[in-house]
Amino acid sequence: MTDLLPTDIVPANDTETAILSRRAVRGFLAMPVPRDDIEHLLNVAARAPSGTNMQPWRVIALAGQPLSDFTTAMVAGLQARAETTGSERPYYPSPQYEPYLSRRRKLGWDLYGTLGIARGETDKMAAHGARNLQYFGAPVGLICMIDRKLQVGSWIDYGCFLENIAIAARGRGLDTCHMAIFAEFPATVRGLLDLPEDDIIVCGVAIGYADPDAPANALVTTRVPAGEFSQFRGF
Repeated sequence: MTDLLPTDIVPANDTETAILSRRAVRGFLAMPVPRDDIEHLLNVAARAPSGTNMQPWRVIALAGQPLSDFTTAMVAGLQARAETTGSERPYYPSPQYEPYLSRRRKLGWDLYGTLGIARGETDKMAAHGARNLQYFGAPVGLICMIDRKLQVGSWIDYGCFLENIAIAARGRGLDTCHMAIFAEFPATVRGLLDLPEDDIIVCGVAIGYADPDAPANALVTTRVPAGEFSQFRGF
């Protein structure tokens, strides 16, 4: 793989290379990904840990015209301010606080910097928001759902499933972006995809081949090292 890797960690094997090269890709080539490849990735991802084997994941995979129709309608809804209620399970705390707030702000301004968006350029920010709802041009877009009656354990399992998608994709030369923005428009997504009220939108996932010329794809985020967030006892 020819990938952007963190400079502070040397991968010991192909598995670690896949993990370390995973990043949120925000620009994709128009190269299609066959259904068999996506189905294979989902079968691999479904081997994620699952408490008492409940397997809480539900997925709709979109490509071609259905994907185009969906993203066009999502952008139209955004521009019309058709829905303002937000996610049914908030992703972030309110109010936000440190150290998490500073980390979010740094990422935001680092990303806008790669895109040439300065503070106060609200039109450019809005255009970037619309690109989110277009899966950044990816040829495949997932909508991931979970039964609203399930509890925190199933959400933890779901996180493992989503990570498996990303790592398995890297192993096949594909890239991904996990996208919480779709959860901000639950009624719109349900209406467009004919989903039951029992389903909560967890996120979207873009899958495809990274565009090496997309400025946003040059961004490599930082991580707090284990020595700062861990305690080691008995070593």
